Amino acid sequence: MARKIFVNLPVRDLQRSQAFFKALGFSVNPQFTNEQGACMVISGDIFAMLLVEPFFQTFTNKPLADAARSTEVLVALSCDSREEVDTFVKKALAAGGTSPMKPQDHGFMYGHGFTDPDGHMWEVVWMDPAHVQR
Repeated sequence: MARKIFVNLPVRDLQRSQAFFKALGFSVNPQFTNEQGACMVISGDIFAMLLVEPFFQTFTNKPLADAARSTEVLVALSCDSREEVDTFVKKALAAGGTSPMKPQDHGFMYGHGFTDPDGHMWEVVWMDPAHVQR
């Protein structure tokens, strides 16, 4: 069985966050969605759990980081081409995200990123399959 990943993110406005990620092409899994959180399906094995801050806080004794002011994690998503990276970031910017950094071109790897409405940083990357060793 393939291992799945659930990235849990605290959000201030659940409806706004769902709308943002829907604009990127992610869908909502209604089975795991209510007024406290939404399960956004990124792929068959990757999900973003958008949890309103008070509910998120019940899972940790640590204070929540303000993602607009500090970075706790970078979530990276792969793409099949450089063009897909650029298209994905353009969708994020059109949906209300921001671009904190310029694209980075390393020849064999190309990446760009965005922040979502709550300030979480997402990296979108393409790697030349000829340079990836298995």
